Amino acid sequence: MSIPTVMQRAVTGRAAVRKRHNVGAVIAKKASRLLLLVLVALGSVVFVTPFAWMVSSSVKSTEEVMRFPPVWIPSVIHLEHYIEPWHRLPFSLYYRNTLIVVAFNLVGTILSSSIVAYGFARLRFRGRNLLFLILLSTMMLPSQVTLVPTYYLFAKLGWVNSLKPLIIPVYFGSAFNIFLLRQFMMTVPLELDDAAKIDGCGFFSIYWRIIMPLAKAALGVIAIFQFTYDWNDFFNPLIYINSPHNFTIALGLRTLQSTLLYTPMQQVMAMTLVAMTPVLLVFILAQRYFIQGIVITGVKG
Repeated sequence: MSIPTVMQRAVTGRAAVRKRHNVGAVIAKKASRLLLLVLVALGSVVFVTPFAWMVSSSVKSTEEVMRFPPVWIPSVIHLEHYIEPWHRLPFSLYYRNTLIVVAFNLVGTILSSSIVAYGFARLRFRGRNLLFLILLSTMMLPSQVTLVPTYYLFAKLGWVNSLKPLIIPVYFGSAFNIFLLRQFMMTVPLELDDAAKIDGCGFFSIYWRIIMPLAKAALGVIAIFQFTYDWNDFFNPLIYINSPHNFTIALGLRTLQSTLLYTPMQQVMAMTLVAMTPVLLVFILAQRYFIQGIVITGVKG
C-alpha cells in the first residue's frame, strides 16, 4: 500500500471521528434543551394550577365547588358571583382608597428615591460612601423591629386610622429603590454633567433635564415594583387602619373572607380574581421592565 493511500485513509478516519463527535454534541444539546423545556412546562403547570382552579371556582355552583373528584369545567357559568359582593361590601370605596395610595406613592417614590440616588451617584462630598453604607444597612432591618416606635409616632401625630401612614413615609425614600437608581445613574457618563455645566445648568437642572430622561427605564422599574407592593399590601393597612371607610382592597377581601359563613366561596374567588387583574395586566404589559430591574440591580457601581 502506497504512502498517499495510507495518509488518505488516516485523514478520512479523523473526519469520520469528528463527524460522529459533532453528531453526538448536537444530540446532547437537543436532549438538554428538551429536558429544560419539560422542566419549565412542569413548573408552569404547578404555578398555573391554583390560578386556574380559582378562575374555575369563581363561576361554579356551590354543589360543583364541593364535589369530589373536582370539576374543572362548570356545567353552568354563574357570573353573579362577580356582582353580588359589590352589594355586600363597598368595594368601589376600597378600590378608590387603594388607587389614592398607589397614585401618591408612585409620585413620592419616584421623586424622593431619584433625587437621593442622584446625590449618591453624581455628587462628590465627604462621607458619601459611609452614608450610602448606612442607607444599605437599613435594608437588613426588618420592618417589624421598627413597627412599635413608628406606630407610636403616627399615633402622636394623629395619623392612625387614615391613609397618611401608607403614603407619607414613601416621600422619604426607599433604600432598595435608591440603590437601584444609583446603580443605573452611575453608568451615565460624567461628561454629560460637565457639558451641561458649561451650558449653565446647575445640579438640579442636570438632575431634571439630563439624568431623569435617561433614567426612564429604571424609573419604570421602581414604579412597577411600587405599584405591585402598594396594591397587594395587607400588613400596613391592617396595622394603621381601623375604620372600614378607609379600607384598601386587601382589607376588603379579608373582610369578605371573614364573613365566609354568609358569603359563598365562589364570591371570594371572584373578587380575588378581580383584585389580581390590575397586577396581572401590569406584569403582562411590562415583563421586560421586571427583567430589566433584575439586570439593573447587578450593574457594577
